[in-house]
Amino acid sequence: MSDMLDKLKQEKIVAIFRGIEDQYADRAAEALIDGGIKLMEITMNTEGAVGMIHRWRNRFGAQAGIGAGTVLDLDMAQEAVAAGAQFLISPNLDEAVVDYGVKNGVPVWPGVMTPTEIVRAWKAGAEAVKIFPMATLGVKYLSEIRAPLDKIPMLATGGVDLDNIRDYFKAGACAVGMGSKLVHMEWVRNGRFDLLTERARQFTDAAKSL
Repeated sequence: MSDMLDKLKQEKIVAIFRGIEDQYADRAAEALIDGGIKLMEITMNTEGAVGMIHRWRNRFGAQAGIGAGTVLDLDMAQEAVAAGAQFLISPNLDEAVVDYGVKNGVPVWPGVMTPTEIVRAWKAGAEAVKIFPMATLGVKYLSEIRAPLDKIPMLATGGVDLDNIRDYFKAGACAVGMGSKLVHMEWVRNGRFDLLTERARQFTDAAKSL
């Protein structure tokens, strides 16, 4: 088991930064770290993602694990790892990306939906998988697939909020991925980083109370 998987199981939340403007990114990341977030991914379809990953590893590397999201193929994986990404998350399963991660000591948590995809990812070398899109599939789906596949750690992404986060963990998720509910762009653009910290603290407290 990798250190990052340990961290994932322990911290239980991955903050997803998608489409954040570079000028706000560092302040927003700092605000979430202040609120207890220890794992952050910058999606590769965010403008300037590679530069942000590199900068965050230098600036926040001692406080949080920095990863890349929306890693669709091998080229993106190589670019993200060269920038310093400590883990890779995808909405899809690309075995070449998983294999690259295994060979380079970088955990890959690919996006999967069906039991067949979950097992394929596991056999390819993924230590954990991302069940996506959870907002559509629902927590009942998660609890059903966990029954036969309980040995495979599952990160649930989509639809998580304060009123249902405990349901995700009760259904068997080892962690959850959260985007706009944590990285609230209106607050970011209005400079209300205090609200980001407060929201992060609410979620991390909820996750730790389980």
